[in-house]
This record gives sequence, C-alpha cells and structure tokens, in this order.
Amino acid sequence: MNAIAKTEAPRQSLIATMAAKFNMEPKAFEATVRATVMPERHTNEQFAALMMVAKEYDLNPILKEIYAFPAKGGGIVPIVSIDGWVNLVNSHPACDGFEFDFEHTEDGTLISCTCRMYRKDRNRPVTVTEYLNECIRSTDPWKMKHRMLRHKAMTQASRYAFGFSGIYDEDEGSKIADMRDVTPPKPPAPPAPPAPPAEETDDVSDVLEGEIIEHDETAATGDIVEEAQGTGEFIDDTEFFQALEDDLATASDMATLEEIWSHHDPMARFDGKPQGEVNQGIAKAIRKRAEKRIGGAA
Repeated sequence: MNAIAKTEAPRQSLIATMAAKFNMEPKAFEATVRATVMPERHTNEQFAALMMVAKEYDLNPILKEIYAFPAKGGGIVPIVSIDGWVNLVNSHPACDGFEFDFEHTEDGTLISCTCRMYRKDRNRPVTVTEYLNECIRSTDPWKMKHRMLRHKAMTQASRYAFGFSGIYDEDEGSKIADMRDVTPPKPPAPPAPPAPPAEETDDVSDVLEGEIIEHDETAATGDIVEEAQGTGEFIDDTEFFQALEDDLATASDMATLEEIWSHHDPMARFDGKPQGEVNQGIAKAIRKRAEKRIGGAA
C-alpha cells in the first residue's frame, strides 16, 4: 500500500504577509517602506526588525504609524508616532477610553498633564502625570506645549495600562539613538613593584599605610540637588516632588497636611532658584490635589 505523502503549503514570508495586509505587491510594498520610513543607509536585518515590530503591534508603516530612527554607530530605533499610539490603544480589546487634565499656575503657565487610561477589566483607571519642565525640548513641535505634553502623558499611560514595550515616541527614540558608550577603556594594571627589604621595627608609626579620602559625588542631572533634612542624602527635584506627593497622600486632615507641607517647605527650597517659580507652582498643584482629596473625603 502506497503511503500518501502530505505536503505543507509554503510559509509566507514576512514581507509578503505585510504586503497582503495592505493589498500591495511584496516588491512594491518593500520598496515603498524602505524609501519612506527607513534611514538612507540600512541593512536587510534592520528592515526586517522594523517589519517584525510593525507586524507584532499591527502598525501601518505606510501611514508612518511606525518608522525607523537612525542610531549613532549604526542600527535603528523603532519609533511610533502619536497616530500609532492612538491606534494601539483604541484597537486594544480591553480599552475603555481615556481622558486628560491639565494643571496651570495662577498666571496660566502650564505645569502638567494627567492622562487617565480606562480598561474594561479593571475597576480603577491607570493614571499618569507628566510635567512640562521634565519633558519639554527645544524643538519646533514643543512650541505647542499643551499638545506635546498631552502626547507624552498618553504614551506613558498606554505603557502602564497595556504593557507596550520595545517601542518609543520620537523624543525617547532620539535620546536612545544618541546614546553611545563613552567610557574610556580601563588601562591595564601596572606591574607590582618589587617588595622592599623587610625591616624590623616595633614602632607602628614608622609604617605609612596611606590615607583614605572620602567625598560625596552627585551626578549632574540638570535638576537642583540638595541635602535632604541634614541626613547626608541628596535628592533632585523629581524625587522631591514624588516624596512630597507620597507624604501628602497619607494626610487625612488639613492639620496633618500642613505639618507635612511645612516639613518639606517647597517654597523655601525653590525660592530664587532656576525654574523656581515653575517648581513652586508644581508643589502648589500637588498640595491642591491633596486638599481636594481631603475635602472630598470629609
């Protein structure tokens, strides 16, 4: 009895699969994507990597929902445009909408944008607040501060709510692309000098063991770095705001809130400092949220 040979259909290539999705011929699709969303000089492997990410997240490279950013020293960074992030969120089966709130100082200066991302399978929204002074860049798009900060808040909330990973917005991607290892190579250890002839002595003061010099080093992050309440620890502005918000969240009445506020004393911390008025406005906004919570709970 002759056995019937089973033949499997040939597996469709990644490019053919992507091209079929957009009703294009594979060669035309590949040429279009290479010409529009890839750096001028790129490898087949880099092109395939971007297409794999696009396929994984169901993003359209023709509409520039995803594109490649050239990295220093070679390679690419996959960038998802705001249209791509909106597509990712709205097409997720658990998405139940999202909303934004802006905070301003008393004179109308923008402080922050909060995005609340709702999922159908959770009782509480994922809430992310992005601050202008941490996100703003000296590029033309950031002239539209409210719009760009809203984009940043949505991007980060999307990550927390739905676990998107391996993709970046343009600001993040450009920073990653610019990163390079600038650590100088460690020089080889010099040969050990010959041991001096041993001398007998009973006076330990004749033996010089050397000195140990201890010093504090703080990284230059662009934020104001100050000692925290005489503890010898140093915190930057971002950590300060987080600590202030966490401590105020424990207050159940206005008296406790006032004690916590006086303990941190943000008005004095930022008085006369660069970006001082803006940072004081951020602190006031954090306090205002805590007051609102206490008032609402009363």
